[in-house]
Amino acid sequence: MSTATEKRKPIRIWVDGCFDLMHFGHFNALRQAKAMGDYLVVGVHSDAEIEKNKGPTVMKEDERYAAVAACKWVDEVVPNAPYLTSLEWMDKYNCDFCVHGDDITTMADGTDCYQVVKDAGRYRECKRTQDISTTELVGRMLLMTKDHHKRRGSVGTSSISTVNTAELGTFSTGGSKSSSDTKVSHFLPTSRKIVQFSEGREPNAGDKVVYVDGTFDLFHTGHIEFLKRAKQMGDYLLVGIHDDQTVNAIKGVNYPLMNLHERVLSVLACRYVDEVVIGAPFSVSDQVLEKVYKVDLVIHGNTPSLNDTDGEDPYKLAKERNIYLEIDNPQNSVTTESIIERIITHRKIFEERQRRKAQKAALEREAELAEKAAKVTEQ
Repeated sequence: MSTATEKRKPIRIWVDGCFDLMHFGHFNALRQAKAMGDYLVVGVHSDAEIEKNKGPTVMKEDERYAAVAACKWVDEVVPNAPYLTSLEWMDKYNCDFCVHGDDITTMADGTDCYQVVKDAGRYRECKRTQDISTTELVGRMLLMTKDHHKRRGSVGTSSISTVNTAELGTFSTGGSKSSSDTKVSHFLPTSRKIVQFSEGREPNAGDKVVYVDGTFDLFHTGHIEFLKRAKQMGDYLLVGIHDDQTVNAIKGVNYPLMNLHERVLSVLACRYVDEVVIGAPFSVSDQVLEKVYKVDLVIHGNTPSLNDTDGEDPYKLAKERNIYLEIDNPQNSVTTESIIERIITHRKIFEERQRRKAQKAALEREAELAEKAAKVTEQ
């Protein structure tokens, strides 16, 4: 006989996917899935499985595993999960049901990846985040050339937000200007979305507050490892994220590839981050060090930092106050530039991937419309 003191069995949830170029859309899906239960298990497909069904990945599988593991809503990562979601794998990890977004995902032969779990009544849906996808991010990078992304632009010019949407579309279908699969990001979060991603935790009395800042464009494992190491130097990690105009004035060309709001949500989803400063100044100011929280330590990686637009060292004040520390970056660390180089170097491969993705998406849309039409006819 059950008693009032007996604990409810924890609900275990299974989510699987590629999680290539991890972005806030992925994080939002994982957040919604975790909200449906108590323990979130995430299966991540291997590079070989993805290439067979979808095309080449941008990030290597060990990088994708690490990116998923860094998400604060994830409890366990399962490497090399099958592309076709199986009840056997869900049972192996004692998962009650599987969660996926409200879009269709198919195998290379067009089979619904989730049909088996749907038929077993162990499938739940969450809302897909609009206006962001790995395909779109690849399209933004395909706008660049080797000369283009190494060139420094003039202040306030050539931001990704100024690029013509039709131009972006040429890279999603291999040349067709009619495509809208790749587009300029106009993503704007509501205050509710930011609250959903934020822990809302203030530092406790006596906590050592660490401050780091940066662009955090194409949020990746290089960023994650840096944030992990920074958090280990204190109790509370505050992250300053520069706005689009500042980043573009310093870096030029098409930077940043993701707008401020996209970058903020990605950083907030990281388990090592406690709070962010949205639109932080490029130079660490007295306002940052004293007015948000009392900052005890400012940390930067041991790579050279760019000067501010006035030519000044952005960490001058922190150095004068003797609260500046440089930490080693991991060897062979991923950078935003190295990800862009992967796309540029293998441009033809990724343009073909974009074309295949666009064709597959069109077929899936046709199938969805046909299914809806059939249901209307039955009624």
